Amino acid sequence: MTAFATQQGNSASDAGETTWVWDVRSVNGRGLDVKIRLPEGTPGLEAAVRSATAEHVTRGNVTIGLRLQRAQAEGALQIDPARMDLILEALDTVQDRAFDKGVTLGQPTAADVLAQRGVLVNGQAADSADLLEPLSADLHVALGALKDMREAEGAALLAVLTEQVDQIEELTTQSVSAAKDRTEAVKTQLADALARVMDSATGADPDRVAQELALLAVKSDITEEIDRLGAHIKAARDLLAQGSPVGRKLDFLTQEFNREANTLCSKAQDVALTQIGLALKAVIDQMREQVQNVE
Repeated sequence: MTAFATQQGNSASDAGETTWVWDVRSVNGRGLDVKIRLPEGTPGLEAAVRSATAEHVTRGNVTIGLRLQRAQAEGALQIDPARMDLILEALDTVQDRAFDKGVTLGQPTAADVLAQRGVLVNGQAADSADLLEPLSADLHVALGALKDMREAEGAALLAVLTEQVDQIEELTTQSVSAAKDRTEAVKTQLADALARVMDSATGADPDRVAQELALLAVKSDITEEIDRLGAHIKAARDLLAQGSPVGRKLDFLTQEFNREANTLCSKAQDVALTQIGLALKAVIDQMREQVQNVE
């Protein structure tokens, strides 16, 4: 389902104030696919995000982003010694390599080193673990709002899907009537076919020919397809009444609906029944598209 939500928060400390904005969006998807965009300096947060998302969403493509801004207090900037050592080692390697190639490079300044990403950090970075709890709490709020929006869309989808199941049931009922009307016509056709075969085929075994025609009649019988459609209709209504995530099951059920409609069309041998079968396929296809929006 398509939905979005945002949640703002903040936290103050001696090193300054930190503000953040969670942005959560979801679109249709066959399974649960979570894409996360987090700023640096938030260790352990990604695992918390994935766990929280799984609590609120079971299906869909979900994108979660966090915008984090730290307002520096005076004297809050610090040097990350480990990061600076890595930068210095890399610069030393570059200088040695250039010397081997006969290339003279200018000596980097302290400003050059401090300009490298991650060397100069906010003093609050050491307290990032303290942000995990408030960040997670606000994420749950955003995901809850996302879920509410998805549930509102789900209520609208329920009405649409219920109407489509009603149409499938009506068309199935019509196919029963059309099949009964076809029965007498099929009997007449088979009787005429039997007479033609016996008149034109010398030495034909009447019993053998009758058996073959009877076999053709059995192959064109759609009783099983109609019974299975009825069972699928009941299953669809039961799923829609559950009030829990049933998108995957409904997706599978629409495939079963479509299989029976295809078989009905192939066995129809009747204009009216074929038209009903095609109408069934059209409604089932519409239902399949809507089911992709269901969690």
